[in-house]
Amino acid sequence: MKWDHVIYNGNIVTPEDEYQANIYIKDGKIVSISAEELDGGAEETTDASGLYVLPGLIDSHVHSRDGGSTYKEDFYHSTKAAAAGGITTVFEMPNTNPPVNNAENFQNQSDNLKKKAHVDFALWGICLGDINLKDLQGLDRSGVIGFKYFWGYAVNKKTFQLIYNYEEGMKDVIPPCNDGEVYQMLEEVAKTEKTFAIHAENSDLINYLTKKMKDTGKNDYETVLASRPNLAEEMTIEAGIAMAKKTGTRLHILHVSSAEGVDLISKAQEEGYPITAETCPHYLFLTNEDYENIGPSMKVYPLVKFKKDQERLWEGISNGVLSFVCSDHAPHTEEEKKGDLWNVPAGMCGVETLAPLMLNAVSDEKITIRQAASLLSANPAKQYGVYPQKGSIQVGSDADFTIVDMNKQSVIKRENLHSKSKVTAYDGFQVKGMPVRTIVRGTTVMKDGKILTEPIGNLVTPGPAKVRG
Repeated sequence: MKWDHVIYNGNIVTPEDEYQANIYIKDGKIVSISAEELDGGAEETTDASGLYVLPGLIDSHVHSRDGGSTYKEDFYHSTKAAAAGGITTVFEMPNTNPPVNNAENFQNQSDNLKKKAHVDFALWGICLGDINLKDLQGLDRSGVIGFKYFWGYAVNKKTFQLIYNYEEGMKDVIPPCNDGEVYQMLEEVAKTEKTFAIHAENSDLINYLTKKMKDTGKNDYETVLASRPNLAEEMTIEAGIAMAKKTGTRLHILHVSSAEGVDLISKAQEEGYPITAETCPHYLFLTNEDYENIGPSMKVYPLVKFKKDQERLWEGISNGVLSFVCSDHAPHTEEEKKGDLWNVPAGMCGVETLAPLMLNAVSDEKITIRQAASLLSANPAKQYGVYPQKGSIQVGSDADFTIVDMNKQSVIKRENLHSKSKVTAYDGFQVKGMPVRTIVRGTTVMKDGKILTEPIGNLVTPGPAKVRG
């Protein structure tokens, strides 16, 4: 047989095992995995001797600003950054302009992004309360990966863009949903058996505390942090879990940042409820103490919190309470991230630095290489119903691989990032362990940091509910 691509001599890593073998690829799929060399030539060969071959890494939480604020970022650049960072599939968030709020917009967004995608991608659908409650089943049939609700945020009536700090009386604004409307959304999403994922911050508490803290005249990080405390996340997670228990919804807590959040999720899991959660590198590698050196680049929502929260998050990863780690890639321009901390927007680049940071955690023995394969690939694939097409190294799966050199040392430099924006909190971070090949359905998209192809990405949609993790 003439193989399209053969990967020789790699140390294959799965959540369950590590072993050396060759991988044979045809028509974008894994056809054979063999310790013995099989007959037949190949269009492309990769010698992975001394390297680790992981199932293609997935970033399940990406905001590429496309359509909408493409002066900050677009899908061409975000997926180029993803490929450069070893990511083979991204899940794109739905708060775009227009948003992914109905089946028609889903299709339009899919068509828009496919032309620009260097890696494969899936699309989230957005929940906007009564505005699109009737459209959720159509979004499900279209193939959304899950449903996202920005709990407590208002929405612009004209653009459907989110308003992070709602004030009563704002014009052309749909106020945050009340608890009854949230409950109704949970009921509707439960019918699809897909994930209902929440940005968990209590806006009433935040609005009150923000006014109180601003009245002090201070704008340092500790004062801003006091306006969005752990309690804001804790209250919303607690409400979400209570509603999910009653509705039977598969609830997922996005970007968990607090020890209290981990504790609530752990308790619900122990009780047998399908509650899952993720966290992000900024909560694992940064604390409030880093603001003095990093500055507004590290402002994200929820805010980076305290050492005790960081320690509890790592514990949550170790004991499986937190299922995976993702970037929450949300770029802004250099100009936007300068100025008063109260007013600079929340968010930064992350898709390109996700894997290097987590591989450095392997080098630091915070996690194992098998755990990295779980956290960055298998677990998100199972959670969102695309396993074993994605997140797996087995015959019949897509030939997606992230090949890693665990001896390679590098320094993250903002000027080397492939996103339009270069805003990152990790400029100057030293890491050991780097992706050196990104292979998407058998095609080498990145080699040694260089992007080799034009966009080749395809839309990925979930399988039947029964195969979801």
